[in-house]
Amino acid sequence: MMKELISRALDARSRAYAPYSRYQVGAALRCDGVIYSGCNVENAAYPLGTCAEGGAISAMVLGGGQRIEEIVIVGGGDQPCTPCGGCRQKLREFGQPDLKVHMISSTGKLLLTRTLADLLPDAFGPDNLG
Repeated sequence: MMKELISRALDARSRAYAPYSRYQVGAALRCDGVIYSGCNVENAAYPLGTCAEGGAISAMVLGGGQRIEEIVIVGGGDQPCTPCGGCRQKLREFGQPDLKVHMISSTGKLLLTRTLADLLPDAFGPDNLG
């Protein structure tokens, strides 16, 4: 399944709309054995863009999914593209602290794996609301 996640994240990255930053990002996540992907979509009004992780999560919710089991994120070059703060919180909404977040290079090489708890310690999540 990891090979398919990587392939889908790389494909999503190739479809990203990033005319301003030129930094394309793709993400693919697994939920109930189904893979959902997303890419970043920039906007001339910079803060209004959408991150790849958010796109993949939206696709998952549209498909009826509610729990992320694993996610792969790919940016450019050989530096890990870690999720931004907002995406870390979005991942927490649909993932448990032990969720594996894999960051790969633009050639598909695994660069870094962290749990969501590593990326967002002491997170506020749905269970905090009772």
